[in-house]
Amino acid sequence: MNVAVLVKQIPDPELLPALDPDTFRMVRGSGFVIDDADRYGVEVALSLRDASGGGEVTAVSMTPGGETGGLRAALAMGVDKALVVSDTELAGTDALSTAKVLAAALARVAPDLVIAATESTDGYTGTVPVQIAELLGWPSISYATTVACVDELVSATRQTDAGTEDVECPLPVVVSVTAGIVEPRYPSMRGIMSAKSKPIATLSVADLGIDSGAVGAIGARQAVISATVAPPRAGGVIVVDEGDAHEHIIELLAELRLI
Repeated sequence: MNVAVLVKQIPDPELLPALDPDTFRMVRGSGFVIDDADRYGVEVALSLRDASGGGEVTAVSMTPGGETGGLRAALAMGVDKALVVSDTELAGTDALSTAKVLAAALARVAPDLVIAATESTDGYTGTVPVQIAELLGWPSISYATTVACVDELVSATRQTDAGTEDVECPLPVVVSVTAGIVEPRYPSMRGIMSAKSKPIATLSVADLGIDSGAVGAIGARQAVISATVAPPRAGGVIVVDEGDAHEHIIELLAELRLI
């Protein structure tokens, strides 16, 4: 089975994030790492490949400056190869245009199955996987908490507002998985060394046949026009129980419109 897994490379979350004062976009310099949410997707993709008895896993990413640090982490985990779309024209690209770029890149890979995290930890739109599925003309399974594939039939348990539901879908399909679906493996020393020699192909927007006017800030359908520092968290309310603590709690919940 040939599986593609989406891998977003983000600025190291251990470092203090910065916003461009003119565009209010996150400053994306160097030292990118794999988004922690995508480690779960990588592990699921590797497990499905191994369970099928063959095939390969390709990591697909969109990033500025030709960054490959996060992709190398995925390769060290066991991914076979990677494809990255990198172009200065992509700065400021919104979620839909991101999906269009990734869908075009995935069409080059031609996988049987696409695995993605539910959402990135620096964007939180949660829309890109289903948009990619629509653009590819494939079905989509979202919020999957378990995934298996037997005889070209994908079965999954997905999380819903009302609980869970079990679904089945024939290949090809895009599956977005939740954090905690599996325990991501740690790269071994051998994996880290072998990652250095695994192929990473780099494509531009033009290589994908996408008009540069359809991506980046020019093609974006939304823009951040201001940003303010979040106020410090206020201290909590201490209720001393003198036999009437329940009344104070009820009053507080009523003020917050929780009851």
